[in-house]
Amino acid sequence: MGNGGSSVGIIGLGLMGTVMARRLKVAGLDIAGYDVRAEARAMFGDLGGRPVNSVAGIARSCGRVVISVFDTGQVEDVIEGPGGLLSVPAGERAVKIAINTSTCEPGRIARLAERAAAQGLQVVELPISGTSQQVAQGDGVGLVAGDPAAAEAVRDVIDAICPRTYFMGAFGNGTKTKLAINHILGLNRAALAEGLVFAGRLGLPLEPFLEAAKGSAAYSQIMDVKGGKMIARDFSPHGKVGQSAKDFGLILDAAKSRGQSLPLADVYAALMAGCIAAGEAELDNCAVIAEIGRRGEQNRT
Repeated sequence: MGNGGSSVGIIGLGLMGTVMARRLKVAGLDIAGYDVRAEARAMFGDLGGRPVNSVAGIARSCGRVVISVFDTGQVEDVIEGPGGLLSVPAGERAVKIAINTSTCEPGRIARLAERAAAQGLQVVELPISGTSQQVAQGDGVGLVAGDPAAAEAVRDVIDAICPRTYFMGAFGNGTKTKLAINHILGLNRAALAEGLVFAGRLGLPLEPFLEAAKGSAAYSQIMDVKGGKMIARDFSPHGKVGQSAKDFGLILDAAKSRGQSLPLADVYAALMAGCIAAGEAELDNCAVIAEIGRRGEQNRT
């Protein structure tokens, strides 16, 4: 069974996965990592982790695994797809608990957790509220859900990634909480971007305007996180447009399934679609300011 499962595995070494790897390494945990991209595995090795060439290799050598991939389908593939964690025979499988940090469809991920548990793999939810930079600084908020005993068994991993956590109860509630929070965050980003565009059209200097806004009743944390990036047009990604668009698709689908209209979410989703059409899917989601800026007088009806 490999090294006996003492390592923590990380599957998905993108922006967030790499940041989590650094935090786990600093916490003194032995880490192994897999990503479909060879260059990501090489960079992981440079961080002091042990690159592994397959998900099955992670399953054989790591008792606990953190999943950080794009969407629900990829999480399903990681857990129960060909070559996934559960493809390894139970007698050869070290992994007992998987911590899913990906933002997923609540119903599908809950059903996946039930199927995994029936095959001896507990899944704990840990969607994270915060950008990759915030998580790197220890300012991410972990939204824990699932079996309390399983969550406690990975408490050191959770605490290393997110010093601040909230236990949300039954499996599925973590994802639901993340979607509702992301709804508010996205609208806050759009409101800040539109306010900055408006201030600029009024001829105001944007840095002093932002400081005044931070000191006003309009303040939100997003001003600290994204305000300077928006003004500088620094779209280096801490949270990507494509990811935000995906999340708002989940938000709107979940609301529709419950008979609820979210008119402001519709507007934000349209803004993200505009960014993607402009080739900005891989840029930071603060690029919403560019899309708002493109909507000039000629677009008025």
